[in-house]
Amino acid sequence: LCKQNGEVKAYGAGLLSSYGELLHSLSEEPEIRAFDPDAAAVQPYQDQTYQPVYFVSESFSDAKNKLRSYASRIQRPFSVKFDPYTLAVDVLDSPQAIGRSLEDVQDELHTLAQALSTLG
Repeated sequence: LCKQNGEVKAYGAGLLSSYGELLHSLSEEPEIRAFDPDAAAVQPYQDQTYQPVYFVSESFSDAKNKLRSYASRIQRPFSVKFDPYTLAVDVLDSPQAIGRSLEDVQDELHTLAQALSTLG
């Protein structure tokens, strides 16, 4: 759930793929909490009936920032990077993988710098 112009709306699929769940989530019946990834991650999931609790974010940007912060605190022996061209998550678990990623960033920066200089 996410606010848009102060009004709570449902976006995406997942839990809200059911029309009944969609109506339930926007009704007065469930408990609505401010989106907190730490709390949402441990919230018990009910798979036999509608959820008793939903989390609502102030905006997509707010949700993205909170999720990035949450993900950055997860302890793991590698890093990941989203590749928008392949729509894949690349695992940066070796110097070679990191080097390839840096080359991609350098190429992008070069292209953007050229575009900027073309504009004067």
